[in-house]
Amino acid sequence: MSTATGMIVLMGSGELTATMVEVHKKILARLPDPTHAVFLDTPAGFQLNVEEISRKAMEYFRVHVQKPLTVASYKSAENITAFEAETACDLLRNAHFVLVGPGSPTYAVRQLQKTPIPEILNAVIQSGGCLVAASAAALTMGRHTLPVYEIYKVGQEIHWIDGLDILAPFGFNLVVVPHWNNAEGGTHDTRFCFMGKSRFRKLEALLPEDTTILGIDEHTACIIDLHAQRIDIQGIGDVTLRKMGREMKFGKGDPLPFETLAQEMDIGEWTLKEPDEIDGAVHMSVPEKTVLTRAGDLEASFRNGLALRDQKVATNALLALDSIIWKAQRDLEDAESISQAREILRESIVLLGAELGTSPHRLREYLAPLVESMLRLRVAFRKKQQWSDADSIRELLLQANIRVEDTEDGFHWRFIDENL
Repeated sequence: MSTATGMIVLMGSGELTATMVEVHKKILARLPDPTHAVFLDTPAGFQLNVEEISRKAMEYFRVHVQKPLTVASYKSAENITAFEAETACDLLRNAHFVLVGPGSPTYAVRQLQKTPIPEILNAVIQSGGCLVAASAAALTMGRHTLPVYEIYKVGQEIHWIDGLDILAPFGFNLVVVPHWNNAEGGTHDTRFCFMGKSRFRKLEALLPEDTTILGIDEHTACIIDLHAQRIDIQGIGDVTLRKMGREMKFGKGDPLPFETLAQEMDIGEWTLKEPDEIDGAVHMSVPEKTVLTRAGDLEASFRNGLALRDQKVATNALLALDSIIWKAQRDLEDAESISQAREILRESIVLLGAELGTSPHRLREYLAPLVESMLRLRVAFRKKQQWSDADSIRELLLQANIRVEDTEDGFHWRFIDENL
């Protein structure tokens, strides 16, 4: 057994949302003060918005966790300069707290596996620091890594790839699966990190018999304290252990014996069963609707109002959709879900524009509440110098045959075709 004195924290999701603020604070409270906290951007290194993700992480820690966070930028092993690589590694070597999160698990493994970074992260833990691996990064921590995107989006055959296996030196023979209770699919099964039950059963069968699966629900943290030989579960969900078709489940406050993860144990008392159904889980309560689920409900309401020519229903649905997106941003909900909700809003506005081409009756009266609400939103974006977002609203209205004119007194809008 390792003599490490640090912590490993595995999060199912939500590492930069409101649900994890207190978890981060509790972790940091156990570390030396002042704590040198670092965010590693590698998993999202291929994304065009990687800099925005890093800025969001720093702002989240500054405002909500009330601790400074420095970015160790190692976006690509191929394109990074020697100076940039050494700078990133030096930041990590001197860190007490390292956060790695969103992006692609396979990309992260590919970029990091031949670098000094896995050994540096190991040293941080060995010396009493803390490594927090969430979502995509959590998938890379174990012996094998699930290629989520390749299977779920691209359609590749069921398979695993080698993980970074950062957990192995501490005595853990694990495969980590975050997003265990995901329900974004709506009409199709996306539990078990978007795999669903049928795919997950096949994936499970491919693993060596001595491997334990550690499934972590969304907005849930499994805190492994190596010094105290203790495991705490924080957040709103459960942690599930599966091995050879047998399963144990633990919720917040439940005792999870350290030896369960750290040693080979007799699993004879574990329950033999299929991958668990969410509505049958011991600790699972009915989850609140996500912003994406609520957006889907409002889209359905909008389309119904449009079909029935009910201007009140259609307008109120779009205004409510705008409202929940703003609330989701304020409440630090998942950025990807917010982005998809925005896309629903955009598509609905375009659909409205197409409908207006065939239904010109009383258009200004019908549209005024929605258009003026959107233009007030545009003003708010401009005040915050979010020019791209402001311009996107103007472009969307143009697609709906509406021209916006800015004046010293504010804004005016009119139909491009004055006959409407």
